[in-house]
Formats: sequence, C-alpha cells, structure tokens
Amino acid sequence: MTTTSGVPTSAWTDPGCFEVAPGVHRIPLSMPNDGLRAINVYAIETARGLALIDGGWRIPSALRELTVALAGIRHSPADIHDVYVTHIHRDHYTFAVELRRLFGARVHLGRHEQPGLHEVMAIRTNVPVGSIRELERAGAPALASDMIDVTAAEPFDHDGWELPDSWLDAGTLDLGRRELEVVPTPGHTKGHLVFHDHANELLFTGDHVLPTITPSIGFELGARELPLRHYLTSLRMLLTRPDARLMPAHGYPADSVHDRVGELLAHHAERFDQAERVVRTIGSGTAAEVADRLLWTRRGRRFTELDPFNQMMAVCETLAHLDVMVEDGRLAATATPVAVFSAR
Repeated sequence: MTTTSGVPTSAWTDPGCFEVAPGVHRIPLSMPNDGLRAINVYAIETARGLALIDGGWRIPSALRELTVALAGIRHSPADIHDVYVTHIHRDHYTFAVELRRLFGARVHLGRHEQPGLHEVMAIRTNVPVGSIRELERAGAPALASDMIDVTAAEPFDHDGWELPDSWLDAGTLDLGRRELEVVPTPGHTKGHLVFHDHANELLFTGDHVLPTITPSIGFELGARELPLRHYLTSLRMLLTRPDARLMPAHGYPADSVHDRVGELLAHHAERFDQAERVVRTIGSGTAAEVADRLLWTRRGRRFTELDPFNQMMAVCETLAHLDVMVEDGRLAATATPVAVFSAR
C-alpha cells in the first residue's frame, strides 16, 4: 500500500497478495533467520490456472502463507501448474520442488544451473564449497574454517533438491493468456534467468536486479569463471532491451529496470576504483586484506562489524572485483594458491 505521494505505508515483506498488473500478483513468502526476510513470488493467472515466477524456500510456514495469499484471489496452491525459477538458490527453488510433490506443478530452471544442482545433490551439505575455495584463495583461511563449521552444522534439506521437469533456454513461454520471454542473465549464478512480460511491461528479475541492494556474485557450487564480468555484461544487455517495471525477488517493485541498472553499474564502477586505491595504498595485498579496508552495506559498516556469513560474501565480492581488474590490466596478481594483488 502507498500514500498518494507514492511513499510505501507498509513493509514489502508484509504478507498478502498484491496486484502489480492485471492478472499478476506479488506474494511475499517469509525467510526466517535470513537478513532478506522474505522473497517475492509472482502468481500469474493463465487459461489453466496459475503459473509462478520463483517458488520460495521450503520452510514449514511456506504452504500456509501461500495458501492464505492465493485465497485472496480465489485460488489455491492446487491451481499452480508451472513454476518458472529464476535461479538455483534455495530461497527460490526448494519450495517449487515441494509444490510439485504436493500438487503436481511442473518445475523449470535455467539450463546452466544444471552443474550446480547436480553438485548440491551429490555433496548433500549446506557447506558453500565454491565460496570456501575462494576464501582460501583470498587469504582468509580462518574465515573459511569458521564457515565450514557453521554451515556443516545446518540440517541439509534432502527433499528440497530434485531435478526440474525442464531446463530452460532463451526463448518464449506460451502461458495461454500471455507470453513470457526467457532471458539468460548469468552473474549472480551461471544459469540465472529473468522473465519479460512484454504485454504488461514487467521484468521479473529474480536476484539479478534488486531495488535497494546489490546481489552476491557467483555464490554457487561449481567452477568460478569471472562471475562479475558476466554479471556486468548481463546488466548492460538489459539496457539494450525495452525498459520495463522492475519486479524483484526481494524488495518493492519499481518503475524502471533501466534506472536501477544504471545505479548498479555506477556502484560497481566505484567499487573497482575503491579496491584499486586500497591496493595502491598498501602496495600489494590479498583480497581479504583489501576487503578489510573497504566499507560495506549502505550504512558504510566496517568489515569487522559484519557477521561471518557477510564477511564471506564481502571477501568473495572483493576477490571478484580484483580478478576483473587483473583481466583488464589494471592490476597484477601472483599465481600462488593465495592470490596477492599489486598495481601494474
């Protein structure tokens, strides 16, 4: 709900079913013990019932929350025939699997998420082994050890991880009353997708474009291949497409994808400059040492003020920026197991 001035009068995480366009509804589902607090799934009315963009996190409250929300538009979870998932992270994928188990909904995921999904099903643990490897390369072995201990202690949701019914490529989905264009946007994960509803001028952006925060880069299993380079390329690609209203997975919808993409590109350009200045100031250093000298979050917090999980994300993000600057010739790096960065 908003006032006449357009200022929200409620939190975006408040439960409910909120129409964002004719036949399209935003439904926040809670994410307990997570800083993001909720995920938006989008229910689209079709000729056969409902399609969802993203499924949510398989937690005990998810089915009740979704059932109550859909009752507001005279539907139920049994009416969901397809779930189109933007990417592999558990807050987007695992409840989609549960909806298939309970009601027969088909689940669809980007083709390039296939290696990561196979790996999580093989290792059957919440330990982010890819990020642990990056922490070690970044010169943060103690943090890597701490994160192994913390994440290994979390119960692994065996029932939340199964193969989808189909792997999605770029193209068009015919939902009967409307079409969605599938647009690959690698970066946040290798197989991240966004879905463009041209008729309603909506872009369902998952975590690729968020209205108030920058998404993590490359937080997934499998080989890491300059994820920040792919992310920035994907952002610039959106600027070549028609603008649309932003329908994010976390946060309020916004009027312009292009406006937010411009802000994100400017943020990363500034972050490159900040990281390079730190390297030049200290002469040479690891990504962990650079991260320790940067400020974090919109509040400008020091690295030591972050909890261990966000310290991990900060170090990995710093390493991603430094890797791109090496590729671009702005910095040099050693080839030892722990990368040490220096000015050229």
